[in-house]
Amino acid sequence: MGFGWQELLIILVIVALVFGTKKLRNIGSDVGGAVKGFKDAMTPAEDAEPTDKTTESVASSSKTSAE
Repeated sequence: MGFGWQELLIILVIVALVFGTKKLRNIGSDVGGAVKGFKDAMTPAEDAEPTDKTTESVASSSKTSAE
């Protein structure tokens, strides 16, 4: 009781006739961009390592003032 390839092909043709191929291309690119953005947001950024810059700058400034 599922859809076969013939039924899916008929549904695709009806959808193409109703919306038009240009509109379907726009919808496809919008959905693809949304999926790509979602994947990018879900993967942790490898370049963004949490470092404490204030500790490094305080340590280096205390070395230079002590000399």
